[in-house]
Amino acid sequence: MHKIKKYANRKMYDTTDKKYISMDKLAKLIKSGKEVSIIDNQTSEDLTTSIVSQLIARDRNSQDKVVSSKVLMDLLRKGGDTLSDYAKKYVSLWQGALTMAEDEVDKLVNLLVKDKELSKSEGRNLKNEIVGYTETLKTWIQDNIDRRLNEVLSVMNLASKDQVEDLAARIDQLNRKVERLEQPRKKKKQ
Repeated sequence: MHKIKKYANRKMYDTTDKKYISMDKLAKLIKSGKEVSIIDNQTSEDLTTSIVSQLIARDRNSQDKVVSSKVLMDLLRKGGDTLSDYAKKYVSLWQGALTMAEDEVDKLVNLLVKDKELSKSEGRNLKNEIVGYTETLKTWIQDNIDRRLNEVLSVMNLASKDQVEDLAARIDQLNRKVERLEQPRKKKKQ
């Protein structure tokens, strides 16, 4: 695995090959099938997903960008709750996949115990360990999607459906007050 440190000046250093690496060379490295891990040098935060996302965005042709911009414009028109709905569906898909994986692990461990390749206690311990990892992964996925969604909504400066409904209710309330205040005037004019 190539461990890559990303510095504040945006340079990246491949600690495996002991040299600086450009985004283009990183893309070629990944496309060649090499595993990479990209870590922020100061905070030790894992930046792999973020950097690979940037590479994917750079790699798409202009037609994909037109499609992407149309999708983004539709999301913008529909408001923040649409983004939230997509995020919830994404999380649901991942959680479903992890649940299926847990079922497969359960079957596999049961088979190993049945074939006496593992004892019952070893099988139970293995299941618990794997389930612990999947629960951690589920939480991580949910937390990251929630965080990213909030970042996107903040950057886009969009109001949520609840905020729009609250504003509409306040406007209705103000309209009723204005009508009540105007009623005495209307009676005087008649």
